[in-house]
Amino acid sequence: MMQGKMAVVGPSETITVFKAAGVDAFAAADEKSARETLRRVAHDYPVVFLSEEYAGPLQDLLKRFDEEAYPVVLPIPAGKETGYGEAFLKTSMERALGVDILFQK
Repeated sequence: MMQGKMAVVGPSETITVFKAAGVDAFAAADEKSARETLRRVAHDYPVVFLSEEYAGPLQDLLKRFDEEAYPVVLPIPAGKETGYGEAFLKTSMERALGVDILFQK
């Protein structure tokens, strides 16, 4: 695994800004290609950002990654926001800290 490397998987029109920031970007046109790409890059990147619109449909795969230390797959709002990224962050923080310190909803 390459230390310090980050990747982003999402629609090509939404990942360009990540390329500019030095993140390796992998375009995925649909849920199927996002799943295949995520599986492929998971072996080489300790941190993978995943477009929120694909994170919801790929929950089964994300749960498997959650059982391991790496990769850390983080849903991000990029393009079509579904609310999944916010819900994921809220649940993760509650699990880690035992309390909702961010959203308090």
